[in-house]
Amino acid sequence: MPIYQTAHYEVAAAAVDDVVAAIKEFVAYVAANEPGTTVYAAWQQKDDPTKFVHLFEFADDAAHEAHGSSDAVRKFEAAYQPVLTAGPVRFTDYVVVATNAGS
Repeated sequence: MPIYQTAHYEVAAAAVDDVVAAIKEFVAYVAANEPGTTVYAAWQQKDDPTKFVHLFEFADDAAHEAHGSSDAVRKFEAAYQPVLTAGPVRFTDYVVVATNAGS
């Protein structure tokens, strides 16, 4: 059963460019190395570029576990965690009610 999740966080303004670079590197890694991560999108808030939302879709628990335990996740965390300004990353799990994906 797929797992749907978001992650919300805010970083220091001076760190935005570095975090954006780390996101791009990390998402490229996910695309190349995690076939079970079927969607990984990172969004930056348009009116406040210090705020980010990541949208995940994992094929199953094994894919979620593989993603969370990778060295790439630890490297990405090392890039953003020191510059978080509004507390830790807030992860939220979801179920799909309706979608136009795949139609």
